[in-house]
Amino acid sequence: MYNRAIDISLLLLRIGFGGLMIANHGWPKFMRFFNGDPSSFGDPIGLGPEISLGLAVFAELFCAIMVVFGFFTRAALVPLMITMLVAFIMVKGGDLFGEGELPLVFFIPYLALFIAGPGWYSIDGRFRNKI
Repeated sequence: MYNRAIDISLLLLRIGFGGLMIANHGWPKFMRFFNGDPSSFGDPIGLGPEISLGLAVFAELFCAIMVVFGFFTRAALVPLMITMLVAFIMVKGGDLFGEGELPLVFFIPYLALFIAGPGWYSIDGRFRNKI
């Protein structure tokens, strides 16, 4: 027997963690990219601060929007998970019980969504069932 509670749970994870990422991380970085000083952003992977900020904006804003709507969800989760791992390991120094906790708090539900998929209440779910 099919359980809709799982799909509702996946929807809540997508909206909750995607929405928090957009509001608290993606949008501020987007504004910084265009109105602030992108050259002062960190460069954890050695591509330059402007490119690093652009990649963070792509993941934390655009990919997070895709996750919220459940559109190409698994593909959108990959940049988000990579960004959270980079933040945890390279930016926060792997500090599991301090500064590094927040990237892991985002990484774990993103990984769960990657494994489970977006669920019925998503654009992906609607297309999957019509093919």
